[in-house]
Amino acid sequence: MTTAATLAPPARPAERLRTSPPWWMGLIAGIAAFSGSGAATLNGDELATISSASRSLPGMFELARHIDGHFLPYYLFMHLWSKVGTAELWLRLPSAVAIGVTAWFLVELGRRLHSTRAGVIAAAVFAILPSVSYYGAFARSYAFAAAAVVFSFWALHRALDRPTGRRWVLYGVAIALVCSTHLFAVLVLPAHLLPARRAVLMPMLAALAIGCVPAAVLGLIGYGERHAISWIPQRGPEVWLKFPKMAAGSTGLGVLLFAIALAGAALWWTTARRERTWAYVLVAWLVLPPVLLLAVSHLLTPVYVDRYLFVTAPALALLAGLAVACLPRFHVVAAVVVVALGCALAFADHVEIREENGRFENIPWALRVIKAEPDDAIVYGQSQLRNGFDYYADSLMPVDVLRSGDSPDADGFGYPERSDVSAVLDGRERVWVVWRGTKQSGLEGDGIPRVGEVEKAGFELDVAKHSGDLPGLTVALFTRR
Repeated sequence: MTTAATLAPPARPAERLRTSPPWWMGLIAGIAAFSGSGAATLNGDELATISSASRSLPGMFELARHIDGHFLPYYLFMHLWSKVGTAELWLRLPSAVAIGVTAWFLVELGRRLHSTRAGVIAAAVFAILPSVSYYGAFARSYAFAAAAVVFSFWALHRALDRPTGRRWVLYGVAIALVCSTHLFAVLVLPAHLLPARRAVLMPMLAALAIGCVPAAVLGLIGYGERHAISWIPQRGPEVWLKFPKMAAGSTGLGVLLFAIALAGAALWWTTARRERTWAYVLVAWLVLPPVLLLAVSHLLTPVYVDRYLFVTAPALALLAGLAVACLPRFHVVAAVVVVALGCALAFADHVEIREENGRFENIPWALRVIKAEPDDAIVYGQSQLRNGFDYYADSLMPVDVLRSGDSPDADGFGYPERSDVSAVLDGRERVWVVWRGTKQSGLEGDGIPRVGEVEKAGFELDVAKHSGDLPGLTVALFTRR
């Protein structure tokens, strides 16, 4: 019978810290993430990044006063980055680089906690997650938040291992980065308190307090802008059942890795001596954010959105890596089996997110559906959809009859529009209407007011097509009765 004493113990401190982590694991993870950038078209969130980053600095600060204020640090970065260009691959490249950085720090953190093999296995598991391929090819700040979170846990372990003023300063910087990349990345910070010791409590709390200043500022801004997320429904505890899929990006792989991760935490706790407390830290890193996000939703305002929890994916991978590394023998074989099985379970999900509609808002598809004739008009069910059509349109488009200005609204992503639909459609025989959502959402009831206004102007539905995945896009042709 195998006992705890016969299981693979963590390497001695000198062995763990002697060599540098393999940099190539970060490169592999970054390439894997960037491979999802090619076919999938930009969605509304990514187009909002372009809209924000392309404004002047005063325009960006004005926008931040009304909407997406907590994304301002990322928008400022993308403002500089997009000066080179706004091609899909270029816009998504920073996220892929952030995924590479995340994997590198996973290797380093795994090495500090147990061994280099633990870190390498964790980085390999992280690289194969469909969620990593999704957010690593996504022009938003979620990959940056994951990188900052792993960096913060690495900096914390380093400071606790040998407390010095310089290391606590670096830890404070890491916390500030966590708070600046995404507001809800701060939900991992309670896990930082678990390994604290009385001897280091004061410098640690000081670093945390100073580092959390950006979170306090951005949190106040975000609370004042909560009207912008009024579309988020209230959730119940049932969302936790979907959490493994959210973290991993695949149901089968998520459930498998959660089982391995929890078993690994228990196994590691029985074998580790010096790092035993970190078994609790990593489990808290994994499970506290969804619990706290739901609590915020019920105490303040509904905010539970799956993508806000991508920062837990590195914890899932690290716990799985530690589980394999703690096995008494056959570490390499076990690692290969876990990675290979993970690839097999997640293959369909990887294919899906690399399709043209991999971000569930396929504007190029909509452009192909629209067969414009001279004098055709187009009406957008949501004004901000113009961002995507302006970005992708490269052929004759119907006349945008409602548009009254070339610049987006100063306080949002929509555009100024004329209000009298009947007047602007006078003399038109055909009008295309495009909206975000299903056919039913626009054709039944009053979910899309513009559809009703077009019908009142004397038009009837000729044909309607939906892009397939939800929420997706609907393109409808109306002709005069």
